[in-house]
Amino acid sequence: MCGIVGYTGPKEAYPIVITGLKRLEYRGYDSTGVALLNSGLKVYKKKGRVSELEETIVGKDLHAHTGIGHTRWATHGEPSDRNAHPHISVSGKLAMIHNGIIENYAQLKKELDNKGYTFSSDTDTEVLLNFIEDIKENNQCDLEEAVRVALKRVTGAYVILLLDSDNPDTIIAARKGSPLVIGVGKGEHFLGSDASPMLEYTKEVVYVNDYELAIVRPDELILKNLGNEKITPFVTRLDMELAEIEKGGYDHFMLKEIFEQPSTIHDCLRGRLDANAGTITMSGIQNNIEHFKNARRIIMVACGTSWHAALLAEYIIEELCRIPVEVEYASEFRYRNPIVNKGDIIVAISQSGETADTLVAIERAKENGAIIFGVVNVVGSSIARISDGGAYTHAGPEIGVASTKAFTGQLAVLIMMALKIAKEKGTISDERYTNLLHELDAVPEKVNTILKSAEDIKKIGLKYKDASDALFLGRGYNFPIALEGALKLKEISYIHAEGYPAAEMKHGPIALVDEKLPVVFIATKDSYHEKIVSNIQEIKARKGKVIAVITEGDEVIPGMADDVFYIPGADEIIAPMLSTIPMQLLSYYVGIAKGVDVDKPRNLAKSVTVE
Repeated sequence: MCGIVGYTGPKEAYPIVITGLKRLEYRGYDSTGVALLNSGLKVYKKKGRVSELEETIVGKDLHAHTGIGHTRWATHGEPSDRNAHPHISVSGKLAMIHNGIIENYAQLKKELDNKGYTFSSDTDTEVLLNFIEDIKENNQCDLEEAVRVALKRVTGAYVILLLDSDNPDTIIAARKGSPLVIGVGKGEHFLGSDASPMLEYTKEVVYVNDYELAIVRPDELILKNLGNEKITPFVTRLDMELAEIEKGGYDHFMLKEIFEQPSTIHDCLRGRLDANAGTITMSGIQNNIEHFKNARRIIMVACGTSWHAALLAEYIIEELCRIPVEVEYASEFRYRNPIVNKGDIIVAISQSGETADTLVAIERAKENGAIIFGVVNVVGSSIARISDGGAYTHAGPEIGVASTKAFTGQLAVLIMMALKIAKEKGTISDERYTNLLHELDAVPEKVNTILKSAEDIKKIGLKYKDASDALFLGRGYNFPIALEGALKLKEISYIHAEGYPAAEMKHGPIALVDEKLPVVFIATKDSYHEKIVSNIQEIKARKGKVIAVITEGDEVIPGMADDVFYIPGADEIIAPMLSTIPMQLLSYYVGIAKGVDVDKPRNLAKSVTVE
């Protein structure tokens, strides 16, 4: 949540900062602003998107070689010009941007109120900024020391970037809980919430850790801990290209990322799955295989779409590996004092690898002796670094706020995990194992086949774009896909939608059914097929509109449903990777028909780095 950018070096800072903010708008887009430091501080900020800020400051003095920028997802204080970042200290000498939440800001604000400070915004950020300045002035110390002292008093999560008009080529940065990447160039440095703002300038980056402070100058990067001890920066080379974060001719990032899935799933499987040889190579699993084989239980923690991936993994792991699996919302798991024992395996699933609730949950579990296994998309992310082992999804940068290709990447990794563990434990027959390897290997081509029929889903979407509600129903392995389909429609079209196990429909939701209600059934050929046919009949008897995602060759459901979409046949464990694709397309086309900005739906942010 919130995107931050910084630059110091010989180039003009403003073009770099503003371009970086556009790339980070997926993290928040309630308001935006920049601070430029040359002979003095110049701050421009405005409610709304980055493009609106650009229009406002045409003709302004934008010359500077040091600058910071911010695109906001509002926490404290409504979206407005006054609450937009950067904030200026009372003296006018300091400017700061912030990603996170300062939980004890009210206490700090009261202390400053008693000293006569006044505030021009409703944000916790302005409180922290003036708290830092108060320490600097009253203790006659430099800004670096003032930040260090202040952060020892702070409760919450933060990445902060500060400019000081007395030091025009320096950016002071610090992090706890929210991500910070520093790009290392020749005589210049770049800062960002992720690496996208700096891709065309450098591939050499440093991932800043929690409780670290960075002093960044054009030709110098100093890292220290809060105890003022120097830390040697560890430079990593990015494996990412600029084309990956551009639309590539598509109208929206979401559509591009949906259509990238044949290649992203292939990339996820590549080097791991060899169906002909009958092998799965996953070092993260292999290095911890005894823990998995002897585990009394696996606890999966995740949020949002990743939670749906975990729910499907629960079904698959219990079926194939015969290990009890619990699926937890990370936000609840960390607060309810769960029973975690030494030897329990915690699988943390997160696209960004920075999800705040998931991070705290696994930190607590690790303290209790649990083994942490991370399934993330972003290399070098916090969850990846804290985990004892893990697997990257290799889906590439996902810019659209609603997750699509990252979700199918997670499913691919989790299915491979289940197959490898089951093989090692001897809980799967050789025939079943071999069949599932070949089934999984065939997924990219089958997804490609589905995408060739995208226009059929578009027609269905246009037909139901004016619905006010929708139900999504599935059984067994398709139940989590029903949940995911409902979530996507809510996120992208603002239509109220709920997902249920199809059998639970009679326990309440059926009361909503009338001639206007679209009910989406994920009804592929599996062991539940006859049961779900009965559920469809129950909806039709009450005049509900049935949209069914079915397997090619199904001769029963087409005669009952109002609209059908066919997907290739697949084993019931693999089929959810296919049936989720029409759900993604449906939400996209309905959102477009309703005029929604599908890449940046209201109130949402891509990476939830605050609790």
